[in-house]
Amino acid sequence: MNQTADSGRKTRFLLGIIAFILVIAAMKEAQALVVPLLLALYAALVAAPAVAGLQRKNVPTWAAVMVVVLAMAMIVILLGVLAGTSVQDFSAKLPGYERQLTERLQGLEEFIGGRGETVIRELMNAIDPGKAMSFAATVLDGVSGVLTNSALILFTMILLLFDLTSFPDKIRGAVPNSKPILDYLDTVTNSLKRYIVIKSLISLFTGVAVGLFVGLMGVDFPVLWGLLAFALNFIPNIGSILAAVPAVLLAMIQFGPGKAMVIAAGYVAINVIVGNVIEPRITGQGLGLSTLVVFVSLVFWGWVLGTPGMLLSVPLTMTIKIGLESHSDSRWVAALLAPGR
Repeated sequence: MNQTADSGRKTRFLLGIIAFILVIAAMKEAQALVVPLLLALYAALVAAPAVAGLQRKNVPTWAAVMVVVLAMAMIVILLGVLAGTSVQDFSAKLPGYERQLTERLQGLEEFIGGRGETVIRELMNAIDPGKAMSFAATVLDGVSGVLTNSALILFTMILLLFDLTSFPDKIRGAVPNSKPILDYLDTVTNSLKRYIVIKSLISLFTGVAVGLFVGLMGVDFPVLWGLLAFALNFIPNIGSILAAVPAVLLAMIQFGPGKAMVIAAGYVAINVIVGNVIEPRITGQGLGLSTLVVFVSLVFWGWVLGTPGMLLSVPLTMTIKIGLESHSDSRWVAALLAPGR
């Protein structure tokens, strides 16, 4: 009897791995369609509490959905205009910035001389100024590309919001013993809602703080660096570091190494305050994912879905972890994804 049960568990586990591989292959192949649908789903999860709040005030469902969606549409359009304009202006000046950065590093190399000359040359080869400065344009181009699908995202989100209100009733009508399924769905949606809403607010605060700081310091394109900090703050651990690199290099071009170090210190201060003081107090126990898993998920989902996949890496991995926790046969896998004690 035990051998039969063990054999059944192994078979289910193997089938689960095969199904996961097939789903990932399909997602990678249909990336252009999958990304807007995932964004619509997560946007619907963010909007659902606002819709429910309006419904509790006796606002009809259709009116509550339209009010929330129109508000979110205005935000998306504003971000799209800001991102598009900033990327175009920055891209036009990018070749000049690259030349100035190379000249500054060469001047620093000549000034230091001796052993330091070799260090600066190796630093120039490692940084590759052209790639470092174009990183911001690449990331925001990806974000802008996602925003071009805003009509599809908003339309899908509207359908999802209408469907979410009646979905529990559909489950109750279709499944006799629906409580375990509804409990599982509540666990998944509540966890994701909490993470996405909190992360969005924290990322917004980070972006505004960075934009104001670099603007006060006189760095060109403060809106661009604020948007970049907002977008990359969704990428755990390394996102804040990546967001600082182009702005610090631009500060070196404009003002020299001294001011660039001040800008770098400002980025560090903002991210230490947000990451070590504000975010832990709001999120409580955190993501429930180990640092290694967060990093691997970042690389993996970036490979599957491109730049948007990096931004969605944690919500997608959390969804998988919650699903694994819901079944006794796969609970041990979920435990491996959790942080150490």
